[in-house]
Amino acid sequence: MAPSGINHLSQPCIYGDVGSSYAERKSRFMRWLCKLFKSGSNRGGGSGSGSSHHPQLIGEENMSWRAPVRSLDDRARSQKDKEDLERAIALSLAEDSKRSNGYRWRSDDDDEISSAIRDALNPNPYPPFAPTPYYPSRCGRICGGCKRDIGFGNYLGCMGTFFHPECFCCRACGYPITEHEFSLSGRDPYHKSCFKELNHPKCEVCHQFIPTNAAGLIEYRCHPFWTQKYCPSHEHDNTARCCSCERLESWNARFYSLEDGRSLCLECMESAIMDTGDCQPLYHSIRDFYEGMNMRLDQQIPMLLVERQALNEAIVGEKNGLHHMPETRGLCLSEEQTVTSIRKRPRIGGHRLVGMRTQPQKLIRRCEVTAILVLYGLPRLLTGAILAHELMHGWLRLKGYHNLNPEVEEGICQVLSHMWLETEVMPVDKNMPSTSAASSSSWSSSSKKGVKSDVENKLGEFFLHQIAHDASLAYGGGYRAAQVAVNNYGLRSTLDHIRLTGNFPL
Repeated sequence: MAPSGINHLSQPCIYGDVGSSYAERKSRFMRWLCKLFKSGSNRGGGSGSGSSHHPQLIGEENMSWRAPVRSLDDRARSQKDKEDLERAIALSLAEDSKRSNGYRWRSDDDDEISSAIRDALNPNPYPPFAPTPYYPSRCGRICGGCKRDIGFGNYLGCMGTFFHPECFCCRACGYPITEHEFSLSGRDPYHKSCFKELNHPKCEVCHQFIPTNAAGLIEYRCHPFWTQKYCPSHEHDNTARCCSCERLESWNARFYSLEDGRSLCLECMESAIMDTGDCQPLYHSIRDFYEGMNMRLDQQIPMLLVERQALNEAIVGEKNGLHHMPETRGLCLSEEQTVTSIRKRPRIGGHRLVGMRTQPQKLIRRCEVTAILVLYGLPRLLTGAILAHELMHGWLRLKGYHNLNPEVEEGICQVLSHMWLETEVMPVDKNMPSTSAASSSSWSSSSKKGVKSDVENKLGEFFLHQIAHDASLAYGGGYRAAQVAVNNYGLRSTLDHIRLTGNFPL
């Protein structure tokens, strides 16, 4: 194996004196070699008589020396001379490096001189061996992407880890990050655009990134049940809202406009009830639900589907009762009035429902209840929940529950509405305790409708959520107080206590 000094010659750069000229260094090196070989010649003894001496010229100095006589047993001395030569070259280079203040790239002449001297003094019968160059790694740096040695070349450093430029990739799109700025989520890098696409909320109405407010914060509105996120501006820019599920109309969705100015989304439109005739089967099934709980209605109460204007006029003519704001969708009439009802359902014309036929109908008071009015164009489950609520008003009046506190009357009516919705939405559990004292006939009445779609079931869950989380004092607070009483004492005992005291049992 060659001494370590030879490896230094194969390096791409060496340290040396940038200021000294090539001719001066070459001259010093040749004089040093001359002294070395003269001393080697003296150690080898005098020249033999049969030896021939040929002067050899090296470099530009035309220096000459006599080649020493080589005997058969001086092989060790030749090896020593070779080592001395290599050591001399290394020492010369080291001497130059001590005097240097910089570095330079090696010249081709230096390589030629070194190679010529070695070949002349130590001819090799075998072809030269060219070792594979070894490039050490940069302090053992391993790429955090491909897990391979980085070696020489460009690299990136981030979070205490090093990467090949092509291995520093966005976690979202998989392409290399070449920008000077990028985003981090934990230890995962992202393009700024990809990070914004993943984390910055988009408005579900206009499908744009929700803008920041004056404080630089992302501010948006969110529906408590549907979790629909939207820009605050859509609450004031006349964006349509479904009159049933309360969702705002998206720019890529299809809403239907009713003739009275309301809008209806496609999901609610699928099960919407549009005229009085279509609503009669549902009305009778809810009466059966009441009978199943031993709350039979002894008198037939007319039921009409009306539009918004007719319902508002009827509310004005009604002297008693509390009405749910901002919009009342049902009414139990006690006064004689003439009401315009929906006689024939409208047809679809583009995005509008047109061609609806109405007829005036004079309502004569034959008992404590004149009629039940419900807003048309609502989904079947919402229409049924309103009917169950208004029928409870009629039952209370027919059974002599007079002058009740609005919180008590509206609360117990909401409990009946919630009970009916549960029979329609929740799966039937025969082991469920009967807090409402409902008989099996009430469950069978709902099973006749068949299997409802997932969309309709989701709407039913929303209507249950609306009743349970109503913020009003009479409807929301009354329902929660009535529900506690019914859970603790049952529906029948709660109603008996209301008849005697006018309040819920504690």
